[in-house]
Amino acid sequence: MEGIVVKGIGGFYYVKAEGRIYQCKARGIFKKDGIKVAVGDLVEIQLNEGSDALITEIRERKNSFIRPPIVNVDCLVIVFAAAHPEPNFSVIDKFLVMAEKSSTDIIICANKVDLAEEARIDELKNIYDPIYPLIFLSGKTGEGISRLKELLKGKKCALAGPSGVGKSTILNALEPEISAETGDISEKTKRGKHTTRHVEIFDTAFGAMIFDTPGFTSFEVLEANEEELAHFYPEMQEYLGKCRYDNCRHIKEPECSVREAVSEGRISRSRYRSYVEQIKEIREKNKKW
Repeated sequence: MEGIVVKGIGGFYYVKAEGRIYQCKARGIFKKDGIKVAVGDLVEIQLNEGSDALITEIRERKNSFIRPPIVNVDCLVIVFAAAHPEPNFSVIDKFLVMAEKSSTDIIICANKVDLAEEARIDELKNIYDPIYPLIFLSGKTGEGISRLKELLKGKKCALAGPSGVGKSTILNALEPEISAETGDISEKTKRGKHTTRHVEIFDTAFGAMIFDTPGFTSFEVLEANEEELAHFYPEMQEYLGKCRYDNCRHIKEPECSVREAVSEGRISRSRYRSYVEQIKEIREKNKKW
């Protein structure tokens, strides 16, 4: 019988199959082969006497993440606050690179829009609206939630973004049954407190499955190398291969089509700054090795 792993706690995995939840153990061979069952895995289970079952096979994964340990994500919803705290574009763009590298659909959500000034909203539209679906919403007032539900329908989705931007509040607005705990912003650090303690995936009334996770706040987005990084910036695609040098990194090289597009306003300067910062981070990381 085939099912999906919806939760894993204390060595047990809870698999939804044919409308029921089965408590399962995993075959010992998985541990021997260095494979760990993860929430989101499509698995084959074998029923034993009683209510327990055994996971006998794990289907090929579409993608996988280490922190948090989830797999087969169809859509990453990149959440940040339009105000309080102010958006950190460099961090947002790292999340976007992570999503691009993992081949997921991407939706950008600017939360707390009720607290943002019009100039900030216009800035966000100019940077991201030409590239990705961009939703301005308020997890507290419900603005934008209906549109987000429409975009998530039929997909397995996870919310990613810095602490304190309202991910748990949005989860509650999307599906109150998830009952995600909401955390206050620390007055000292201006960052949110981690409020989700384990990974679980929930069905929703509007037809999506949503991962409730401890968050993507400690992740290694720069697993990309500098040769491929530009490919994770969709707005750069049409200019790649048109530079003077085949191995152009679009930093200081002459006759660079990407830099020319930036100077002419066809690529956002904010996005380009993030790209340059990430190239530098990758190079620094490689020096340490």
